[in-house]
Amino acid sequence: MTSQRFFIELAYNGTAYHGWQVQPNALTVQECLEKALTTYFRQPVVSLGCGRTDTGVHASQFYAHVDLLEVDASKISKSITGVNSLLPYDIAVKSIFKVDDNAHARFHASSRSYKYHLHFHKDPFKLQRSWLYKGSLDIAAMNTAAEILQQYTDFSCFSKSNTQTFTNNCTITKAVVEQQDDGLVFTIQADRFLRNMVRAIVGTLVRVGSKEIEAEEIRTIIESKDRSNAGQSVPACGLYLVQITYPFLK
Repeated sequence: MTSQRFFIELAYNGTAYHGWQVQPNALTVQECLEKALTTYFRQPVVSLGCGRTDTGVHASQFYAHVDLLEVDASKISKSITGVNSLLPYDIAVKSIFKVDDNAHARFHASSRSYKYHLHFHKDPFKLQRSWLYKGSLDIAAMNTAAEILQQYTDFSCFSKSNTQTFTNNCTITKAVVEQQDDGLVFTIQADRFLRNMVRAIVGTLVRVGSKEIEAEEIRTIIESKDRSNAGQSVPACGLYLVQITYPFLK
């Protein structure tokens, strides 16, 4: 029997899940996806995601790859409805398509983009989808600090300790804070991210925006390579993985 590799594009509301990756005694997005795929295609299916998202973090775009035995690639797109019918409503498959057998959802991603949403006034429709921040923030100061991020590559100060990464270097190509509706949206793009990195960066930018520290002090924080010098991690509910790019996808 011959297998073919497929990419699956999906989106999910992460509120009910302990992140993407399968864990013992915890419900995850990967577990739900693999169960649905295994049931629909009537064969054991193991997926590999483009990265990891933590408990409560959302994704409007996420890719995983799977290897399927003896399926008709020309009819695979018709399986989307069937797979979605087997998934919880807060997880949705958007597309399934054949790729080269060596295509890798994680290692071949050339960039990833996240958005962090916060709002200033109580709003029941933003519950678990945005962080309620009670105060005012200086957007200009936060953007000054965000621009400084792009001048560095070692972001040890924003990483969880005792992670199994081989390097804490990342190349940030975009970092900007924008006003939107009753709140702010922080957008960041990089070739890779460390665990908890975006939430720690936002926590540090909030310190800048609240005038607790000056924008230029972010240099000292980054250069210290010490997590205790950066801001607290903001709540997971406001974080969204929004885009993953690949050199072979247009």
